[in-house]
Amino acid sequence: MAKTKRTPVTGWLILDKPYGMTSTQAVGKVRFLFNAEKAGHGGTLDPLATGLLPIALGEATKTVSYAMDGRKVYRFTARWGEERTTDDLEGEVSATSDRRASGEEIESILPRFTGEIMQAPPAFSAIKVDGERAYDLARAGEAVELAERPILIEALKLVDIPDRDHATFEVTCGKGTYIRSLARDMGRVLGTAAHVTMLRRVAVGPFTEDHMISLENLTELGHKAPGGDAKTGALLPIETVLDGIPAVAIDDEQARRLKLGQAVLLRGANAPIAEDAVLVMSGGKPLGIGTIVQGSLKPKRLFNL
Repeated sequence: MAKTKRTPVTGWLILDKPYGMTSTQAVGKVRFLFNAEKAGHGGTLDPLATGLLPIALGEATKTVSYAMDGRKVYRFTARWGEERTTDDLEGEVSATSDRRASGEEIESILPRFTGEIMQAPPAFSAIKVDGERAYDLARAGEAVELAERPILIEALKLVDIPDRDHATFEVTCGKGTYIRSLARDMGRVLGTAAHVTMLRRVAVGPFTEDHMISLENLTELGHKAPGGDAKTGALLPIETVLDGIPAVAIDDEQARRLKLGQAVLLRGANAPIAEDAVLVMSGGKPLGIGTIVQGSLKPKRLFNL
């Protein structure tokens, strides 16, 4: 039986991931809808989390690391009075407390969780311990204690207190931050217990809620135009995720040399001397990612567009 021919589609699809779906399942669904050759995501969301999941198609997969390294914004609700083994609704209750903090008490501890802080990841996480995933060991009944590591929380604010058992927050954070651990630790500092009941990601790097599209709407676009033209209108250009790095424009001859793996000497008074990463543009189109050493541009990752 002949394999279905894949489509060479490239770009970023910013999915509003639904509740209960893994990030891998979401990528698979989007890849199927676009019949894309390659696909990957820019930062895992737990099945119980919803919201912004950047999905790279085609040559955009070469820029996934730039999405994963970008800052992220989450909204989450903590439930006071219960700790759970998974630090969210999925786990079993492991500790309880009758204490409830006031709004003033909650506000007073937020500075302790802002800036560069140390955080112990949850036992149910994908971090490897002696070659095994922590969540596999935890599910097998083993006691898993993960070492604290530094994380960056740029901003943390209390958004709402719907009732005495719940509080909703918004957090802006860097790579490697676990919101479930944040809620757990806040509960402990407040002298109670806590776990996450709602988690929604609303921004990753340059991608925001305004860019998101649901699976239902994406599927509907596919039905309107089975050939894929309507769906591709939902894609963002490959260079969108590279807004945070400098851009360098080169001419056709320089582009030809760069594609052959050769370095290109940048000339001109304003030519950059050294950059770890630059977006290389040629003829108004992205050619790839390069690095500049002593005024010499060298290819890092080139796009086949």
